[in-house]
Amino acid sequence: MGWIVRRRAILEPIGVFLLIMDYIWNIRYTYPVFWLAIIALVIASHWVHREKAATLGFQSLHFRKCVIDFAPSVILLGLLLLGFGQLLATIRPIGYDRAMLTWFGYLPWGLFQQYLLNGYFFNRFERVVPGRSAHVLSAALFSGAHLPNLFLMVVTLLLGYCSARIYSRYRNLYFLGGAHATLGFLLYLVVPDSVSHHLVVGPGWFGH
Repeated sequence: MGWIVRRRAILEPIGVFLLIMDYIWNIRYTYPVFWLAIIALVIASHWVHREKAATLGFQSLHFRKCVIDFAPSVILLGLLLLGFGQLLATIRPIGYDRAMLTWFGYLPWGLFQQYLLNGYFFNRFERVVPGRSAHVLSAALFSGAHLPNLFLMVVTLLLGYCSARIYSRYRNLYFLGGAHATLGFLLYLVVPDSVSHHLVVGPGWFGH
C-alpha cells in the first residue's frame, strides 16, 4: 500500500473519531440527532469496502469458543467487583428488578460500542498499521472518547485493548457486546459516583 493511499486510509477513521468527539462536546446540544449522520457515514464506509455484517462480527461463529475461553475471566472480574462493592459498602441499593432491567438495557449499547470500536475502527486501522499497533490505536481512541472522565478513560483503554485482541482472533461482536454490557453495568452498580462521576463523559462530567 502506497503512502498516499495509506494516509487516506488512516484519515477516514480519524475523521470519524473527530466527528464523534465534536458531537459529544458540541453538536448534541443543538442537533441531538446528528449522530445518525455519523452512523450513516460509517455504514457508507462499510458499503465502499464491501463489508458484510458477518465479516464485521455480527455472527454466531466462534461465540461458543469465546464463552469457553473468556467467560470465566469476565465472571471472575465481575465477582471481584461485587466483592469489593460489598466490602466497601458501595453497591447501589437499586433492587433486583431494576438491576436486571438496567443490565438488559445496557446490552444493545454495549454491542453498539463494540461494533464501533472493533467492527469499524479496529478494522480500518488493521489495514494500515502493523502488528499490534491497530489494537493500541483503537483502544486509545476508545479511551479518548471518554474524556474527561479519567476513571472511564483508564478502564476503556485497558478493556478496549483486550477486546480488540479478542476481536482480531474471533471476530464475534455478540460475546464482546455482552461482556461490555455486563462489566459496564457492574461498574455502575459498584463504583461510587465520587469516582465514576456517574459514568458521564463530555461537558456533562463537570456537573458531576
